[in-house]
Order: sequence, then C-alpha cells, then structure tokens
Amino acid sequence: MNYAQQTKHKEQATNHKQSSMVQKQKKPYDLEERTLGFAKDVIVLCKSIPQNAVTLKLIGQLVASSGSVGANYREATEALSKKDFLHRMKITRKECKESTYWLELINEAVRGRENEIKALREESRELRNIFTAIIEKAVQKSINKLQATNKLQ
Repeated sequence: MNYAQQTKHKEQATNHKQSSMVQKQKKPYDLEERTLGFAKDVIVLCKSIPQNAVTLKLIGQLVASSGSVGANYREATEALSKKDFLHRMKITRKECKESTYWLELINEAVRGRENEIKALREESRELRNIFTAIIEKAVQKSINKLQATNKLQ
C-alpha cells in the first residue's frame, strides 16, 4: 500500500470512528427502540441501587412504569381504531410521567446516582414530549376530518 492509499485508509478509519461516536450520541429515531432502551437503562440503574425496605418498593414501581412506556407504545402502534390509538398513547405518556415521579423519589432515597437519575429523568421528559406531540397531532387530524365531513353535509 502506497502513502496515498495509507493516508486515505487512515482518514476513512478516522471518519468512521467519528461517525460512530456521533451516532452513539444521537437518540434512536425508532420509538420502539428508544422506549426499550429507556426501560433497559432503568433496569441497569435499579440493579446498582442498594436494596432496603424503601428502595425495593421504589425500584419495583420504577421498573414497572418504565417498562410500561414501551409496552403501551407498542400496543398503540397496533391499535384497532383511532380511539384505541389515542387511549394507548395517553397511557404511554402517563407512564412516562409516573417514571419521572419514581426517579425523583429514588433520587431522594439514594445518594451518589444523581447524574444517572438526571439523565433518565431527561429521557422520560423527552419521551413524554414526543408522545404529547403525537397525541396532539392525532387529535388535530380527527378534528380536521370531522370539520371536513361537516362541510360536505
């Protein structure tokens, strides 16, 4: 391999490495993947928390609500009707809010995990905002469809 080829190869390797680092920092666009990642990250945090009478109850609640975010989102994507879709999406949003609540209580009960908890609270907030936008858009579509139907009559 000549010098030009070696240089090009090194640049490609560097660009690939930088591209991989940027991709790791980006959040997944696929919400099924992202909600699963959120629940997995919660499990990792919860496994590292010292267990006692208080934390056991908080951990159980947090694992349940964070897992329900993804489970209900998946059910919403398989909804049988618009009404069912909206209902499931609202439950998904509610579970995000509940996860944030349990994270706040765990933050109070356990010291030394503030950064991890803050990152999870932020992810929960971002997911909740995404689900709120989806709900609002779906409601607006329904309103627009109803108004168009009324104009035709």
